[in-house]
Amino acid sequence: MIDHLPSVTTRTNWRELYTAALFETERERIPARIADAEKAIMVRARELFSFGSDTIEEDQALDDALYALRALQNCLDYRAVA
Repeated sequence: MIDHLPSVTTRTNWRELYTAALFETERERIPARIADAEKAIMVRARELFSFGSDTIEEDQALDDALYALRALQNCLDYRAVA
């Protein structure tokens, strides 16, 4: 195994956590799901940065996922105030 290449687990972990946050049906569990997904996305972004290779597609996917999670969190915050 080559040390500088990410494992399949690392590459897919953030996607699984992101999907779990988006499709969580228990409202009280959504904030924790969002937090877990955001942490995994940030870890993956740091990994990609350290590789220094062309990762523009996954970089964009990470940005899009963070944007969607923040939008979901804003919706939750808005409903809590309303």
